[in-house]
Amino acid sequence: MADTTPRATSNRSTTPGSSTFKDHIASSWAERDRPLPEPREQAAFAADRRARLSELHTGRTIVVPAGQAKVRSNDCDYPFRPHSTFAHLTGWGTDTVVGSVLVLAPNGSGHDATLYFRATAGRDSEEFYANPEIGEFWVGPRPSLAEVAADLGIATADLGGLDAALADLDASVLVVRDADTEFTRALDDRFGTTVGGDAGADDTAATDDVLSRDLSELRLVKDAYEVAEMRKAVDATQHGFDDVIADFDAVLAHPRGERIVEGTFNRRARADGNTVGYDTIAAAGHHACILHWTRNDGAVQPGDLILIDAGVEVDSFYTADITRTLPVSGTFSPVQRMVYEAVLEAADAAFAIVKPGITFRQVHATAMEVIARKTAEWGFLPVSADESLLPDNQFHRRYMVHGTSHHLGLDVHDCAKARREMYLDGIVQPGMVFTIEPGLYFQQDDLTVPEEFRGIGVRIEDDILVTEDGAENLSVHIPRTPSEVEGWIARSAR
Repeated sequence: MADTTPRATSNRSTTPGSSTFKDHIASSWAERDRPLPEPREQAAFAADRRARLSELHTGRTIVVPAGQAKVRSNDCDYPFRPHSTFAHLTGWGTDTVVGSVLVLAPNGSGHDATLYFRATAGRDSEEFYANPEIGEFWVGPRPSLAEVAADLGIATADLGGLDAALADLDASVLVVRDADTEFTRALDDRFGTTVGGDAGADDTAATDDVLSRDLSELRLVKDAYEVAEMRKAVDATQHGFDDVIADFDAVLAHPRGERIVEGTFNRRARADGNTVGYDTIAAAGHHACILHWTRNDGAVQPGDLILIDAGVEVDSFYTADITRTLPVSGTFSPVQRMVYEAVLEAADAAFAIVKPGITFRQVHATAMEVIARKTAEWGFLPVSADESLLPDNQFHRRYMVHGTSHHLGLDVHDCAKARREMYLDGIVQPGMVFTIEPGLYFQQDDLTVPEEFRGIGVRIEDDILVTEDGAENLSVHIPRTPSEVEGWIARSAR
C-alpha cells in the first residue's frame, strides 16, 4: 500500500514542497457538479431520537463525538466506524467523516442540534494532496457542509468552530465519554474536573453515566427504519451461509478449513453490507465447544459438525447475529441429531413465550427448563431436572454457561448500558429485537458425559422481533430443523 506517513513527520516523504509545485497541483481542475441530496430515509427517524433524548436532559448541553480512527499498527488504522450512539442520533452511516461531533445545545424548549465535521478542503490547499489522514488524494473527497445538512436534515458547521461553540460551557456539559477519549480528556482539562458530573440540582442530576444509560435504553425499542435494516442484515447473512455451504469442498480440502468458512462469509458481508458485525466464529469439531472461537485456524473433517456464528452489518451499521450448526458431510449422526434436536426444542420453547408483557429473563428461563430436562433424561446430571433448576444447583449449566438472549441492533450486544430493570428484568415491548440462542456443549475431555457425546457443540441462534401480539422470527427462513439443514446442504452440493 502507499506510504501514508504524514509528510511533516516522515523522513521518507517525497512530496514536493516548492511553490512551483503547489501552484501547479492547485490548478487546472474541472468544476464538480455536486447537487444537494434529498434527505436520506433515516434522517427523520434520527431527528425523533434526538427529540426523545432532549426531553430527558433539558437545559444540559449534550456532546456526542463520532470518534477517531483507531491505530492497528504504526501508521495503519482499522477501518473507521463511528460510535454507535453517534450513528443512532445522526443517521449517518458508512460515509461518516472521522472526528465529527454532534452537539445538542439547549434552547429553552428543547435542543438545537449541530453537526460539526471537517468539511472538504479546496484543491488549492496543501491538505488536498499532502495530508494522508484526511486529504482527498489519499482518502477521497469529503462532503460539504451544505451537502451533509441536506442529507441528514441537521444544521452543520466546520469542526474548526467547535472550540468557540463550547467556550461558554461549564463542567455540567454531558458527553459520551467512551466515543473519543482524547476529546473527552481535553474537555476535562479545560474545566479542571471531570465533565458531566452532578449539575448541583439534586441527587438525581444527570451525569455522563446516566446519559450513556439513557442512550442505551432509547435503543431498546426499534423504530420502523431500524426493523427494516435488521431484515436487510438477516437476508444478507443468509446469503453468506449459502456461500459457505457451496464452498464445503474447498473447506474440507484446506488444512485450515475454518479460515475458508470465515473468508467466504466475510466476502459476502463486504459485498452486501459494510462488513461483519463481529468476528465470525467458524468452529468445527470440538472447537464448537469454545464459545468465542475466532482463531478459526482448524481443519474441518468429514463427519464434523461446524458451528458458524456470523452476521452481516449493513451500511447503516445494523447487524444480524445468526448461528447455524451444520454437518459438513451432509447428514447428522444419530448422536449429533439427538443433541441438535434438544437445542432446537429449547429454542422453539423460548420463542413460543415471546410476546409483549413477559419479562426478558423468562426467555432464558424457558430455554433452560428444556436443557435441564434433556440432560437429566440422558443421565448427565447428579439430580433430577427440577432439582437442577434450583438456583443453588444449576448442574445443567455445565453444558450451557451462556445466556439465551441479548438485544441486537447497532451493536451485536446492543443496549449494553441499560439498567438491569430495563434489560434483564425489563418488560418485553413491541419493537424489541433480540436473539434466542440456546446451545449444548460437551467438551472433548468431559467425563460426565459418554464418550460419543464428547466434542459435540451445537448452538442455534435466531433474531427475534417482538410484535404487537407475539413475535416474528426474522431468520426463520434460514434452515433450522435437522431435515431442513440436511436438505440445504444437499441442494448446495448439486
